Amino acid sequence: MADPAECNIKVMCRFRPLNEAEMARGDKYVAKFQGEDTVIVASKPYAFDRVFQSSTTQEQVYNDCAKKIVKDVLEGYNGTIFAYGQTSSGKTHTMEGKLHDPDGMGIIPRIVQDIFNYIYSMDENLEFHIKVSYFEIYLDKIRDLLDVSKTNLSVHEDKNRVPYVKGCTERFVCSPDEVMDTIDEGKSNRHVAVTNMNEHSSRSHSIFLINVKQENTQTEQKLSGKLYLVDLAGSEKVSKTGAEGAVLDEAKNINKSLSALGNVISALAESSTYVPYRDSKMTRILQDSLGGNCRTTIVICCSPSSYNESETKSTLLFGQRAKTIKNTVCVNVELTAEQWKKKYEKEKEKNKTLRNTIQWLENELNRWRNGETVPVDEQFDKEKANLEAFAVDKDITVINDKPAATIGVTGNFTDAERRKCEEEIAKLYKQLDDKDEEINQQSQLVEKLKTQMLDQEELLASTRRDQDNMQAELNRLQAENDASKEEVKEVLQALEELAVNYDQKSQEVEDKAKEYELLSDELNQKSATLASIDAELQKLKEMTNHQKKRATEMMASLLKDLAEIGIAVGNNDVKPEGTGMIDEEFTVARLYISKMKSEVKTMVKRCKQLESTQAESNKKMEENEKELAACQLRISQHEAKIKSLTEYLQNVEQKKRQLEESVDSLNEELVQLRAQEKVHEMEKEHLNKVQTANEVKQAVEQQIQSHRETHQKQISSLRDEVDAKEKLITDLQDQNQKMMLEQERLRVEHEKLKATDQEKSRKLHELTVMQDRREQARQDLKGLEETVAKELQTLHNLRKLFVQDLATRVKKSAEIDSDDTGGSAAQKQKISFLENNLEQLTKVHKQLVRDNADLRCELPKLEKRLRATAERVKALESALKEAKENASRDRKRYQQEVDRIKEAVRSKNMARRGHSAQIAKPIRPGQHPAASPTHPSAIRGGGAFTQNSQPVAVRGGGGRQDKVC
Repeated sequence: MADPAECNIKVMCRFRPLNEAEMARGDKYVAKFQGEDTVIVASKPYAFDRVFQSSTTQEQVYNDCAKKIVKDVLEGYNGTIFAYGQTSSGKTHTMEGKLHDPDGMGIIPRIVQDIFNYIYSMDENLEFHIKVSYFEIYLDKIRDLLDVSKTNLSVHEDKNRVPYVKGCTERFVCSPDEVMDTIDEGKSNRHVAVTNMNEHSSRSHSIFLINVKQENTQTEQKLSGKLYLVDLAGSEKVSKTGAEGAVLDEAKNINKSLSALGNVISALAESSTYVPYRDSKMTRILQDSLGGNCRTTIVICCSPSSYNESETKSTLLFGQRAKTIKNTVCVNVELTAEQWKKKYEKEKEKNKTLRNTIQWLENELNRWRNGETVPVDEQFDKEKANLEAFAVDKDITVINDKPAATIGVTGNFTDAERRKCEEEIAKLYKQLDDKDEEINQQSQLVEKLKTQMLDQEELLASTRRDQDNMQAELNRLQAENDASKEEVKEVLQALEELAVNYDQKSQEVEDKAKEYELLSDELNQKSATLASIDAELQKLKEMTNHQKKRATEMMASLLKDLAEIGIAVGNNDVKPEGTGMIDEEFTVARLYISKMKSEVKTMVKRCKQLESTQAESNKKMEENEKELAACQLRISQHEAKIKSLTEYLQNVEQKKRQLEESVDSLNEELVQLRAQEKVHEMEKEHLNKVQTANEVKQAVEQQIQSHRETHQKQISSLRDEVDAKEKLITDLQDQNQKMMLEQERLRVEHEKLKATDQEKSRKLHELTVMQDRREQARQDLKGLEETVAKELQTLHNLRKLFVQDLATRVKKSAEIDSDDTGGSAAQKQKISFLENNLEQLTKVHKQLVRDNADLRCELPKLEKRLRATAERVKALESALKEAKENASRDRKRYQQEVDRIKEAVRSKNMARRGHSAQIAKPIRPGQHPAASPTHPSAIRGGGAFTQNSQPVAVRGGGGRQDKVC
């Protein structure tokens, strides 16, 4: 099916004109209209999707109410249109009207014409199969209007839990004329009567069902849609209709079923957890139309007369409640076994592609972690991978997804248990059908027995004729009783298995608790270690700040000394002895700075590579998280399904108990009949011995009574024992469920603690690495400090030498003026050289300090990103593992669904061959046929007449009908 969508039930309100009796009585027209969607009655407004006044034509009503539903049904949706209102309010006129009058025909004949007109305009590659059913609910019994011999049909549910009428006549049609002939035939068999308010009052609820199945001959896509067209009988007040006798009984049943419909509407409008669909057969059949998978339109028909004002208000309130109900509709798509297989292969290919991509990424990540540099041509190509994934997804989306409606198994069940549950469900459905048939047989048998007991003279002869039949029935019931005992044994075995499973789960819980305690102790130890490392890190930070401060002070002192030297030197010369040593030390400093710069560049490049890898991992993780969310949604749906199946199983058990009680009553009647037969035989043999006959009669009655009491005690004890076992099973199941939940909770806590422990270990390792780096930096800074100290010592020595030389030269300035001039120039040059070197050294030191600070700022971010990347990788690994498990489960589920569909089709074909053949009439769209057949061709074996044994296909192009071999 396609994705479901919610839509509200559409409610249309229609007012009929005043009739002759109301005008003769002088009734007032109480309805006032405000716009096209509001009507005012007794000063109170009522809003609907559309309000039709008395002058509205049949065509306008159809265009607004039903025209859109034709397209929806042919696109694979279900649709329902039904009319509701009091008697004589115009419901049958709205739904049927005058069937063969172009202006006066109602919704049903118009929608039939539109369905075929729409088919003729569709693609020629589509092939349609249309079949119709027509039945009524009379005195709360379903009666087939196309086969009057079927008077009490039962309501069953198909594999998708959708109710349907079992045994109802279905006729295949291929033209509007055939559909109208079917409607005429069914309408002639419908119950009507004359009342004080209506000359043609419907005494039953009629339902006309159109089932449309289409298949695309090229793509093999199959869609199906059902259209329910319902004409309800009107609610009645006996004081106004004057109903008597059989008509009064009909009115009681009509009001009862309409009351059940009102209760369903109220429960749905109030969002009640329990909706009483089973209170009436009508609400049971329309269960999917009210709050289910169907587009529903309700036409509430009202009388504008003041004489019927209270009934009109009640009808309007019913419409307002129904307007708030929401249905969940989706397209009914039927996949073939080949499509299921293709879908499985596509999913398998997609899983393989994802597995290869993850393996590639893991290899590349391991290489990065090992310190290798992955070339560009060997790195993961994101665009190429996206194109491949898009191609796989595009292939997969060609096939519409259809959820398995009968599978409701959660992750707590194994595959074997799931298959066992499916088999049990199939058996229960089959048993339910068999029990319904048996109930019908038993009811007929009881009626025969009651008729025979009325005539005492023929009792003896009829008893002998029926004795053999009753004995056979008793043998069958005895066999069923033996089968029930076998089921009790199976329940006991299942109970023992549950007990063993309970012990195993208890042991697992104890092991998990011990493991949890060990993890808690280890976590406390890790926390203490982490606290000590944090303290050491704080000390290292303080030491580093102190060394920075000391280096800054030393540089400031150095600059100050250089300034003083520059002022004091003037034009004097300095001895060149220390120049070579200073140049050598400056060269060492430059080499060290170049090394630091190259390391910084390498670290920045490494950071960029890690950021790119982290972005790719993040995107991959988001995709896996989406798949994980989809799997969790599917699990919740399966849990809801298993819950509904459990409730259904309880209902079946209750029905089984009722059938057992009916069997007991029949056994008692059989014993009584046998006793009466013996009494009559004794009377014939001993006609003159009255007292002896009385004694024999008393002995027989005592024997019957003792046998009855013994049988009743045995049945009571067996039932009590079964109830006790069922209660014990329920208790054990509840305990098992609680233990499983507790185990799941402990497992989650264990996973959390394990993840926390791993996180702490990783942080500890990172802090250790950081401490090593800081120790190395401290050693490098110490070497730098020693170099700066040497430079300062050299400058101090130069300063002393310069001062001494300056004093000497001042004394001898008069004698060696020429030499002083040359020495002063050389000294100025050396001082300028030293100042330039010192300035460069200062700039390099500042730049180094800034780079160091930037690296320290970037280091926590990079470490955080690296940790996030590692967590993402772990999450991806776990998601990959879960995806593999889900793929395996889905593969098994798809295979089981294919097998189930094949088995269902096979059993359905066998059931059809067991009765009479149904011949479909495929309709191929194209051009409108020029002429339609006057009489239908081969329709179906059974209730419909046939003229030939070959199906007829309507094809586009000239309207010619060809026989399909």
